Amino acid sequence: MNVKNERNQTFRIMVIGGGISGLAAAHRLTEIAPQAEVRLIESSERLGGVLQTTSVDGYLLEHSADNFIVTDELPDAGKLCERLGLASELLDTNRAHRRALILRGRTFYPVPEGLQLMTTPNVWPIIRSGLLSWKGKLRLAAEPWIRQRAEPEDESLAQFATRRLGREAYERLVQPLVAGIFTADPEKLSMQAALPQFVDMERRYGSLGRAARLRAVEHPEEDQASGARYAMFRAPKLGMQQLVQALEDKLRRAGVQIDLNRRVATIQRVSQQWQVVFGNGDETFTDALIVATPVAAAAALFADVAPKLSQQLRGIRLASSSVACLAFRQEQIARPLDAFGAVIPHAEGRPVLAFSFSSVKFPGRVPHDDEVLIRVFVGGALQPELADLDDQRLRCCAMSELRELWGVTGEPLLYRVFRWKDTMPQFLLGHRERIALIEQMAGELPTLELTGNYFAGVGIPQCIRRGELVADRVARVAARRSAGI
Repeated sequence: MNVKNERNQTFRIMVIGGGISGLAAAHRLTEIAPQAEVRLIESSERLGGVLQTTSVDGYLLEHSADNFIVTDELPDAGKLCERLGLASELLDTNRAHRRALILRGRTFYPVPEGLQLMTTPNVWPIIRSGLLSWKGKLRLAAEPWIRQRAEPEDESLAQFATRRLGREAYERLVQPLVAGIFTADPEKLSMQAALPQFVDMERRYGSLGRAARLRAVEHPEEDQASGARYAMFRAPKLGMQQLVQALEDKLRRAGVQIDLNRRVATIQRVSQQWQVVFGNGDETFTDALIVATPVAAAAALFADVAPKLSQQLRGIRLASSSVACLAFRQEQIARPLDAFGAVIPHAEGRPVLAFSFSSVKFPGRVPHDDEVLIRVFVGGALQPELADLDDQRLRCCAMSELRELWGVTGEPLLYRVFRWKDTMPQFLLGHRERIALIEQMAGELPTLELTGNYFAGVGIPQCIRRGELVADRVARVAARRSAGI
């Protein structure tokens, strides 16, 4: 595609923000608009945003996400890796330990076979589990006979799950599993924005259980065991940084100008272009703009040029979390780590969200076979103060939980903390309507697109999908300009 603007100059596209959303958008542009001039601006010293891997003495430490899912519904990350030539570098999860645990009291129970957040084609594994009382099990088993909700209004996760499954199943099963994804307050988390597939199941089938059973019949090739879901996760051999580096290398080979340590101060619409002013006072012009920054930074950028859009962006609440990485020798841990990790229900009143056993999930995460690498997650919307603990207090907190729950003795071989302040958007009640309004307002500004984890989901595949979507839209505009339309 030969992309020229009406002055017969190369069509210029600027992407502001070098996280996975911006990287995906810029990469897609190199595929579908190779003659356009693409420039990527990042305010920090590196690309990747929250995706970062640090290697310390043979330990591979992930700062945030350590894998992504590849399914028929969410193939985006896998397909991107294929196009980058990275598919052969992706690791499968460890077949021997494909399960997760949930804490009740001082006992960890496996997530019941077939349970997918709120649905299962077979309730018997839950009935046999010790996670629920008999009263809770009977209430859960009654789900197919619970009347469908007729009102179209949005519900919170707590309202929806309690209404359909009962309070105990919500507190002991649903809340801890969902907290590991959104770190949100379930009393405020929007079902329609965060988990619309379950709302659709109730609307179409009248029952979550009935929907799961029908899907199992219609798709018998799909393994319904809990471990099947963990088989869908992939990670680059060298960590998530390998994906970031592959994208950066591809962009540079395609001629994309990448500016690091470059902060955008203001943007303005001037004639038929965007004027971009940097923090040092330099300015430039671009024909199209993709804003892929975190939502708070996007709100600041639009404060002058589109104050109402800025106000809507500012209305998206954010949560913080911290990740403590600790390494031990196997002999220091009394309880076997025979799962990929464990989630802690908020009802347990403990100061951690979850444990993730990095070296159990994927090989190459520790320098020696007799060592383990554990990540401990704290904070989130329900315990925001814990994300702000200093390094020493966070270490004491993590070690106290590891000693009590996993029988850890001695001191860790390695300890590192990674903090994420106000990085997790909260899909609260009304979020879907807010995003629709943001889309409408942004659509009124010519040759502008927004992308980020606050649109369609916080996962890597969702961010890639959204980034590529807006790139497609910008490329179509560029094509129309080149055709003089």
